[in-house]
Amino acid sequence: MALNKRKIFNWVKVLIFIYCAVGIAIYYLQDKILFNPKKISADYIFKFDASFHELNIPVNKEDTINLIQFSLADDTVSKGLVIYFHGNKDNVEHYADRINIFLKNGYEVWMPDYPGFGKSTGSFAELKLYEQAYQIKRLADNKFKPEQIVIYGQALGCAVAANLASSTNARLLILESAYYNAPDLFNNYLPVYPWNAMIKYKFPTGEYLEDVKMPVEIISGYNEDYCLKYSANKLKSELKNTDKFNESSKINIENTNQAGNYEHLIKSLLK
Repeated sequence: MALNKRKIFNWVKVLIFIYCAVGIAIYYLQDKILFNPKKISADYIFKFDASFHELNIPVNKEDTINLIQFSLADDTVSKGLVIYFHGNKDNVEHYADRINIFLKNGYEVWMPDYPGFGKSTGSFAELKLYEQAYQIKRLADNKFKPEQIVIYGQALGCAVAANLASSTNARLLILESAYYNAPDLFNNYLPVYPWNAMIKYKFPTGEYLEDVKMPVEIISGYNEDYCLKYSANKLKSELKNTDKFNESSKINIENTNQAGNYEHLIKSLLK
């Protein structure tokens, strides 16, 4: 009996060690887990299929926002602007193929890189993403009326877009592959840690949606990762009666632009 108790005690010690070791590793590696930026040199020459203008916006001595402004073809009548906040990896080059649906429907697209992504400089911080989004919106307001501006967030960019939409005017907020907040997403994968205390990034999309007055369209796919979809479903409780939660068996975070029903949905929203 004493031997069995000792074995149990030893196994408990091993499990506690593993629990602590994994938790510590996640805490110190959370930036690498959440973000996968790809930096490029300032003299790198972008090549995109669409016409574009590259704008470097100085914020301070360390921070510069690299903003790609994709323009319409000369024979296309402009309906407005889509400010596109992309996902958590690479840089604008990785997401450039997503702009075609907007250009075809008469909307210019402005896509910024986050600090440390692409040519954007400075240290990465959650609050800084929100502040820089407001700078881009103020720039857009000089050229477009609020009813001509669509704010679009994809994955990581959903919280950035929702934060911006919570205290500014625009025609529409679109969130693709959204999540309730970052700790909730971690909790869906591994619900044995106090994620609210462990994760320094919150990205509380659901909290920001409470204050969004403009129409909201959420795009969520059945083929998405289950944990992401489960977190996205929590956003339904934050939507107004006029907002919509769009689900599709063909939409997911990687093949969005190849799904015909996605194109039909976006076209209907941009009329």
